[in-house]
Amino acid sequence: MRSSPCPFCRLTFPASQLQRHANDHLEEEELRRDMEFAQEIAIAPTSPPKTLNNPVEHGMLFETSSRKTYERSSSRSDESSNCSGEMSIDEKVFHLARLQIRSTFYRVEDGLMALLRNCLESELGNSTCILSGSVIHFQSIESEDVGWGCGWRNIQMLSSHLVMQRQEARQVLFGGSGFIPDIPSLQRWLEIAWERDFDTVGSEHFNHKIYGTTNWIGTTECAALFRSFGLRARIVDFGPKEIKSPYPQKNSRGKRKADEVCGPIDKFLLRREPRDQDISQPGSSRHDSCNLADSTESDKCFTRNDKGRQVLVDWVWNYFSDNKFAKSGSNDVIVTDKAPLYFQHDGHSRTIVGIQVKHQLNGMHQYNLLILDPTHKTAALERSLKENVGWQKFIKRGVHTLKKLQYQLCHIDPGIAHAEELEQLKTLDSIFLEF
Repeated sequence: MRSSPCPFCRLTFPASQLQRHANDHLEEEELRRDMEFAQEIAIAPTSPPKTLNNPVEHGMLFETSSRKTYERSSSRSDESSNCSGEMSIDEKVFHLARLQIRSTFYRVEDGLMALLRNCLESELGNSTCILSGSVIHFQSIESEDVGWGCGWRNIQMLSSHLVMQRQEARQVLFGGSGFIPDIPSLQRWLEIAWERDFDTVGSEHFNHKIYGTTNWIGTTECAALFRSFGLRARIVDFGPKEIKSPYPQKNSRGKRKADEVCGPIDKFLLRREPRDQDISQPGSSRHDSCNLADSTESDKCFTRNDKGRQVLVDWVWNYFSDNKFAKSGSNDVIVTDKAPLYFQHDGHSRTIVGIQVKHQLNGMHQYNLLILDPTHKTAALERSLKENVGWQKFIKRGVHTLKKLQYQLCHIDPGIAHAEELEQLKTLDSIFLEF
């Protein structure tokens, strides 16, 4: 049985037990931080330093279980707040790192990815599967974000892998909190990223405000958020050459620098102009559904081509395999250190956690993307995987299902950017691959 070291304590555990063990560390870390915060509140002076303005005045209040505690501490700040203006970015980060709330999620006792691995290993026939390591599934919640929160939930899924699998990412993400914040907290982190000049065009579209709204986000917001922590978030666009890209061609390999900081899909989703040119106001709510009106008229202009969509699937295979694993084998399931992929198309986004290639008798290869969808219920996923019944309809997506005109991926390369490289990350760029 394959074993891996815990990213927190470095002890080695079987793969089936690793995610449960890592989750225990996260809960211990949250408890420790809660106790430290309680101690800070208990010993805090009646009048906090005058250099810190009233957090409530600047919208730092989160509608969470910690609201009363926050209101008590901020009321004292209200009495002594001075007129020096807005808090600095560093002060906002300081407060947010301490006041953000860990997102709730349905805990799968044995770990969702371990269950998926077991099911893939039990399948008949020759196949090779490559999976990301630990990933927590975050589902949209009816009372919170159904219809608009898919982008945020996918960010949470990517973050869960980074926090549990990459020590350097865990130290910088979300103020080094070691946990995954809820959506309001993530909205605050994105606003701070914008304030630091990451994705200025995207920031202008939302009028520099996203907290407390039900606005959709896309791949560029995902990339900007992760880049603001120094993570090397990259965007890849897939589509037909007939679609005019907002990026000028940079070189023959297809790498382009953004004239407007958005990808082709983001331009359609977030900056779409009606035929009568009555452009909606920036920051307007798009919360009716996580499925925008299908781009039917646009799709009619092009022949849907499975062979063309194979370009996307080949890219995903090459990403997860990293040219280290062959496509031949007998039910091999490989766990890689590659992070999941943020997967965007017109109307929805999901998280790709791996890929499967089946070796057919005629020598051809059949591919399935392995996907976690925030619209699915985690309990239903767990049940289907434990019973090994019906899980394929939740997770597997073949080439024939890729029927949208364009797709967009965001992947996180290893390492942390600093200095000049961090400055360069403020301007988003993209790799374009033609269908």
